[in-house]
Amino acid sequence: MIVLSTLIAAIANILNMVLGLYIWIVIIAALITWVRPDPYNPIVQILFRLTEPVYALIRRYIPTNFGGMDIAPLILILFLEFCQMFFVKLLFELANSLG
Repeated sequence: MIVLSTLIAAIANILNMVLGLYIWIVIIAALITWVRPDPYNPIVQILFRLTEPVYALIRRYIPTNFGGMDIAPLILILFLEFCQMFFVKLLFELANSLG
């Protein structure tokens, strides 16, 4: 059981790091939109490709334009924070109960 417990804890750690990294990507992408970035810049293109599909999914179900301000990044960050607090903690608790 110690192997399974360690495996679940490792998965929880990796999930926590990936969610944290994606939260930072969303924050950076949102901040960059305020300064009129060059659309041909490779960093801007990567940020756009990583965030825009998720924003489109959110916009399909929730109206996100309020007063000319798009709150899709905020909704996404709240969802990712919830996943970090709930699922990662749940996996850690499962690993602790097994080990």
